[in-house]
Amino acid sequence: MTCHEQYEPGPAAGAQVRKEGEKWTLILVRELRHPPERVWQALTDPAQLREWAPFDAEGSLDTAGATVKLTWVGTAQVTETRVTRADAPELLEYGDMRWELEPLSSGTRLTLWHKIDRRFISMGAAGWHIGFDVMDRFLAGQPIGRMVAGDALKFGGWQRLNAEYAQQFGVKVPNWPPNAAHKS
Repeated sequence: MTCHEQYEPGPAAGAQVRKEGEKWTLILVRELRHPPERVWQALTDPAQLREWAPFDAEGSLDTAGATVKLTWVGTAQVTETRVTRADAPELLEYGDMRWELEPLSSGTRLTLWHKIDRRFISMGAAGWHIGFDVMDRFLAGQPIGRMVAGDALKFGGWQRLNAEYAQQFGVKVPNWPPNAAHKS
């Protein structure tokens, strides 16, 4: 049995949306058991991003003013983004994303603010939910491997989360991908 087969995400939780026309802002909060400095590295270092994030970065995201190319996994979509804020290890902003890191006695409260087309808000929440789980395990030295793009869509846990988040947000479950496997 692979690590992916053994992994089962918890219920949809810690998310809300701010509705502004067609672009909604997903706000996802997760408490991680790692100090902010380690979480910051996972958010900014290209090698660490490749372990969990839905995109590859062609440079570090840790410097305000830097322009970095992001390639979304499973697509040919390359986005050039500018890091607008990089206040290590507390606040990171680039493109449509804002990351806030708050130190806790047990680790870090990580808050992601991500502007997403409203039609895909539940998909984004499900994907980031799994990504945060994968990052948490990677930082703990127990990597389970990145689950993004087509791999995530085939994963039964992603399908369940997508439906749960859609219900929480009061949106219709996107029919994407149309023929996704519903296995756990």
